[in-house]
Amino acid sequence: MLESSKDILFIVLAVSIFLFTVFICWAIYYIAMILREAKKIVADVRKKIELVESLIMALKEKLESTSSHMKLLVETVANVAEYFKERRGEKKAKKKK
Repeated sequence: MLESSKDILFIVLAVSIFLFTVFICWAIYYIAMILREAKKIVADVRKKIELVESLIMALKEKLESTSSHMKLLVETVANVAEYFKERRGEKKAKKKK
């Protein structure tokens, strides 16, 4: 079987190539697993960002609707306060007479 040093060289080369191939397969597998986990993390981050964005949009819409109602409410309160102020002035004027 092993008649010359050339045969030993070929056996060593074959074993080395086999081990190198196994190492490359193992490395590719782990790189694929790392990329898979990275993909999951990116998907989770995207979901969280979408949730935050939807929350911000909801708050923005509520603030916009509240601000339009707030303007009406402030004007109404100002009118009511002015009405009572005028009425109070009329009552004081009647008491002075």
